[in-house]
Amino acid sequence: MMERTLMAVAAGAAIAAAAAAGVFSAFFALFAFLEPMVGTAGAAAIIAGCSALVIAIAGFVAARKAEGDRRTAAAAPADASMIEMIMTVVRDRPLLSAGAAVAAGIYALRNPQLVAAVVRAFMDKPPHERN
Repeated sequence: MMERTLMAVAAGAAIAAAAAAGVFSAFFALFAFLEPMVGTAGAAAIIAGCSALVIAIAGFVAARKAEGDRRTAAAAPADASMIEMIMTVVRDRPLLSAGAAVAAGIYALRNPQLVAAVVRAFMDKPPHERN
């Protein structure tokens, strides 16, 4: 079950990275198209305005979605396991889960001892009890 969760998080992070690369490529192509007409500074200003517009639209869409979720939020069942709750968050809020995955990855890069301890906790076999 943990492997499926990690694969879902990795897939979300990969999709977010691909989307970022696509947006960057589109803006670079727009810059190359505009530069001969308005010059380097003009093209850079237009690209900055377009990126601000894209960010504003994404923010408004995210705000509307979050507002709608608050109105129709259903309570999680009391007997739901932690994995089921995490999978629900991943399904309902993919951008939030992708951001959390990126933050966890950055934290893991800065603290390798913690990563080693977590991996060791999952890989070590529990000692047998003797009666």
